[in-house]
Amino acid sequence: MTNPSLEGNYAPVTEEISRYDLPVDGAIPMQLNGRYLRTGPNPIGIPDRYNHHWSAGHGMVHGVELADGKAVWYKNRWVMSPEISRLRESEPVPAPTSPTAFDGSGNTNVFEHAGRIYAVNELSLPYELNPSLDTVKREDFGGPLPAGMIAHPKWDKVSGEMHTIAYHFEPPYLRYHVVDADGVLVRTQEIDVAGPVMVHDFVITHTHVVFFDLPVVFNMEAAMGGHQLTYVWDELYTPRVGFKSRHDDSPVTWCEVDACYVFHPLNAFDDGHHIVIDFVRHPSMFRECVVGPREGTPQLYRWVINTRTGRVVEDCLDERGQEFPRADDRLTGAEHRFGYAISANGENDDGYGGRHVLKHDLTKGTTREHDFGPGHHASEMVFIPENAKAGEDEGWLMGFVFDRQSNTSSLVILDASGSRPTAVAVIALPRRVPYGFHGNWIPDSALRSRR
Repeated sequence: MTNPSLEGNYAPVTEEISRYDLPVDGAIPMQLNGRYLRTGPNPIGIPDRYNHHWSAGHGMVHGVELADGKAVWYKNRWVMSPEISRLRESEPVPAPTSPTAFDGSGNTNVFEHAGRIYAVNELSLPYELNPSLDTVKREDFGGPLPAGMIAHPKWDKVSGEMHTIAYHFEPPYLRYHVVDADGVLVRTQEIDVAGPVMVHDFVITHTHVVFFDLPVVFNMEAAMGGHQLTYVWDELYTPRVGFKSRHDDSPVTWCEVDACYVFHPLNAFDDGHHIVIDFVRHPSMFRECVVGPREGTPQLYRWVINTRTGRVVEDCLDERGQEFPRADDRLTGAEHRFGYAISANGENDDGYGGRHVLKHDLTKGTTREHDFGPGHHASEMVFIPENAKAGEDEGWLMGFVFDRQSNTSSLVILDASGSRPTAVAVIALPRRVPYGFHGNWIPDSALRSRR
């Protein structure tokens, strides 16, 4: 019995390695001193090959350190969850005493906050990593975080606060958390949603926080049947989007929207008494408990919420299939002009990503592409500004690209500043990097120390 989640470039790698002085085609910008990190599923010892779901794989972080125009190293390390510690016969890392829903695997996102690196997936606590990718401990920011957190926190660039949410399959179904710039949990609010929904992401603006209450709902039958994916599409669930003030514990105002699912928003901002949200819209998701064909084309959409009337206007911004949208993180919660995404239009036969990076100019209403070529699968591209005062698209895009023909991977750096992204450096990696989810560029200046 085969499982697409374990074949081709979905298949895990079996060893942790470290390689130094990587070959580079082109020139790495001298301003890039730090490390690009991305996490994803890399299972060990699958007990049920048929039932295994890609998103349930053990977390592995892949990283490349850049300094002074050189690719210093590539490393990959498992996130040392209790299960990985047991399987590798090592001592578990320290953990808070406060209870959480699951141990977690750290397989969905890796980011920096308060000078520390964290790998996380939803329904669990984040794992702190050191700059060499070794797992240090599990963290609750002074807690408690009874349902952990999701893998897509948002940052206020002025205050340094980290905003995040946590969903759960038991009441309360949703919580909103604020962690201050020093890494201490300072506020938690329970959010009243209609049921045990999967809330993979959310958005903030300068004044609001916005939640998605959409029809992917915890299913007890799936859980009792042993499925790793226990959230399924519910035709009878009323889809809504809700907003509230970021600055107090006021209740949420809920607004009905057309049925869809949102994994990843691009960004959101205030526009007078409206909230504007750009996001990738899936027509539906998880109609069955196993991974199947893509359920329609994911496209770039915009919601405009009238905060006075609760009316939501929905428009399609770009009909091309796409996912993994990113913007300039300096503009989180503020009006943006540019956005970037990976094509998802079926040209690659294994279902992951596409060969194109899309650059959206939302002011001009245009989209230009960078083409990696047939058989290439681009992962999420992170935008890195050239310097603190650089314009919104003055910088680089960075991410892993898999070449199916050669069965190799590379870290690619694109110049984002032109009308069309162009390659400036391709760093050959010493091994295939399996498909994964999310990552970030973490400059040396963001870390407290190089441990």
